[in-house]
Amino acid sequence: MFIVTMSFFLFISLCFYIFFAYRYDKQYVIQRRIDTYFHSSRVSSDEMEEDFTFFQRVIEPGWKKFKRTYQRRISRERTSQLERKLQQAGRPFSWSSVEFQLFQFGLLIGLPVLTVVLSILVGQSVFVTFFITFCAAIFGLFMPRYYINMKIKNRVHQALRELPDTLDLLTISLEAGLGFDAALSKVVSRRHGILSDEFRVCLDELRLGRTRKEALQGISERLSFDELNAFIYNVVQAEKLGIGIVSVLKVQAEDVRNKRRQRAEEAAMQAPIKMLFPLVLFIFPTIFIVVLGPAILQFMEAF
Repeated sequence: MFIVTMSFFLFISLCFYIFFAYRYDKQYVIQRRIDTYFHSSRVSSDEMEEDFTFFQRVIEPGWKKFKRTYQRRISRERTSQLERKLQQAGRPFSWSSVEFQLFQFGLLIGLPVLTVVLSILVGQSVFVTFFITFCAAIFGLFMPRYYINMKIKNRVHQALRELPDTLDLLTISLEAGLGFDAALSKVVSRRHGILSDEFRVCLDELRLGRTRKEALQGISERLSFDELNAFIYNVVQAEKLGIGIVSVLKVQAEDVRNKRRQRAEEAAMQAPIKMLFPLVLFIFPTIFIVVLGPAILQFMEAF
């Protein structure tokens, strides 16, 4: 049993080492590209391989080959859907769709095995071991997707808070005589956050030759909520029909501020209802104990 346990922990440690070393060891890639362009003398492939570590020569190519094999076996529709969700989540840990699915599969298999081993070492009963293993499998199956959905929700919430001020700055820049691209560049340089990062990507795509419509629609694919989609649609239509963008943005900014005010009023109206449950469950019982407790004790002593 000791040998099995140690082998399992060594396997888990090796998996974590491979994953994090592959994700975060970027210095090797940079150095290899520098050597490719600026190396003064010709070096044979055998001499170059001698400079590589075991991870760079064996594990990294094997990991890439395994990912390509796994990617060929899954449907393109599922991969594209997951890729879009990862984009909307801000690409956490620089995951690709294949890496995310492998991570989810590793949790689904690794956590139950780990709980079984620990339960055997602790000496738990079969029922407790089965229950904990089942909970670990459910956690490993749903936790990664829950994390991605929470990242998407947090990004949308933060971008929604940034949008009114961003639209105001964009409108002021346009009124000052800047073009739309220059106004976006001004917003990117003056503000920091999710929206400014997305506008920076939009400007990079414009410099690479994409049309303004395609670049703005790319923002809508990576960060999708009603107010931003309406802004992008209005800008695209204004450019298509020849309408002044400044007037469109003024109306859009006012509409976004009105919606933010309405959401604040709605949250204020919901606050008393949300406070009711903590009051009933935690505050009122304590008050009843303090106020009625002595009277109940005296009543019990009298009888």
